[in-house]
Amino acid sequence: MPSPTPRRPDDLVQLLTRAERLAARRLQGVLEAEGCSLDAWRVLAALSDGEGHHMTGLAEAAFLPPPTLTKLVDQLVDQNLVHRRVDPFDRRRVLAHLTPRGQEYRQRVDRAVRAGWPPLDDGDDALLRSLLDRLAATLEGSARV
Repeated sequence: MPSPTPRRPDDLVQLLTRAERLAARRLQGVLEAEGCSLDAWRVLAALSDGEGHHMTGLAEAAFLPPPTLTKLVDQLVDQNLVHRRVDPFDRRRVLAHLTPRGQEYRQRVDRAVRAGWPPLDDGDDALLRSLLDRLAATLEGSARV
């Protein structure tokens, strides 16, 4: 029996890109019904830990360039979903936090996203998370070399 042909990196990139685009398309449909963009959802999710985040870290977490994040956070502030506070440990920096209204909104959107997400078997979900975490860690580690 012949051994399977090893996958080339471009095959994996194709699979990852396809999965990401399909996931984003599904998410966008659910998010649009809630009046939320994919970028705003990522920002709200990052802020949902209640810790408050600097704009630099928030830009990284939301995969956005800093100027784009600033405009988005300005919009979220205007909607009373996010507020900014001066960092008590470094008064030159600002921390973004969810407002109570932002917390309620994020929870509502999160419920809609979970309801609209296709279920995987528990074992498959855990395996996929583990493999993607390992891949990301490997790629981050090889980028530093």
